[in-house]
Amino acid sequence: MGQNGSDIRAIIQSFLGTALESTDFKNLGARYVGKVRDVYTHGERSILIATDRQSAFDIAWCTIPFKGQVLNQISAWWFRHIQDLMPHHVIDVPDENVTVVKRLEMLPVEIVVRGYLAGSTSTSAWVNYSQGKRLFCGNKLPDGLVKNQLLPGGPILTPTTKGEHDEPISPDEIVNRGLVSAKRWSEVTEKALQLFRRGQEIAQHRGLILVDTKYEMGIDTNGILTLADEVHTPDSSRYWIASTYDARMAAGQEPESLDKEFFRMWLREQGFEYGGVRPVITDQVRVMLAEKYIDLFERMTGASFSPPSDRDVIGRIARNLRPYELN
Repeated sequence: MGQNGSDIRAIIQSFLGTALESTDFKNLGARYVGKVRDVYTHGERSILIATDRQSAFDIAWCTIPFKGQVLNQISAWWFRHIQDLMPHHVIDVPDENVTVVKRLEMLPVEIVVRGYLAGSTSTSAWVNYSQGKRLFCGNKLPDGLVKNQLLPGGPILTPTTKGEHDEPISPDEIVNRGLVSAKRWSEVTEKALQLFRRGQEIAQHRGLILVDTKYEMGIDTNGILTLADEVHTPDSSRYWIASTYDARMAAGQEPESLDKEFFRMWLREQGFEYGGVRPVITDQVRVMLAEKYIDLFERMTGASFSPPSDRDVIGRIARNLRPYELN
């Protein structure tokens, strides 16, 4: 990290009581509250405010200091680094936690790209493979693969439906259900694989492995396929530390992760997975998670993380969004 570990830990601890849990601005448009973002929509633009809420297993657990800032700034960094590959929805980034975007007609599927046989949820490649499935979202996987290994045929698309509980779906099913046309899905596939390869290349140069990710795409008013939501953040992607991957695989250990999977693994160690007694998320755990997010930000961007000088995050966001207030 840009500062030594004890310094950044002390800064995180000092912000534990000021983490951004929610917003309620009255003059930015209609509000929608997602798992992490508060979204304000008016006309052809939306304002995405990344909060510090931490979710896993479809549950909102706590707040992590600086998480929203890290997610928003990493995504903004990545949008700049992929804009030669396809158009994106970003109009402005007026605040550390805020992105202003143009509205799109969103595709009704989530576009998941995987480079490794990993994961721990019901829609993940490894869980399905471990249950004996060798045809996964239209991809034929050979026998004999082990958890967390590189997929031998290269990256694959494993799309899911959108809903209360996402379900894996094949390209044929997407087309047959009329969710996306065959021509458009071909374009989606091409763009998603291009984005993922760019992500893997940049991550490799930073000493990281981009394992898998999720993209959201939509159609703009001119009918152009456009990248939306966020790009290659630790909430939408899985990252491993490259330098320890081989040794940990040889020892039968999980790779070192710098993403939300770390929190899922911690919850499992406490005996929780989609049910059971919920463990208490202590301030120590919150600080540990904040360090993970900041570490990934600095490794990925090559820049030192800058905590906000103003602890009044809501007030700062309000000031920076004044140009977008409705009359």
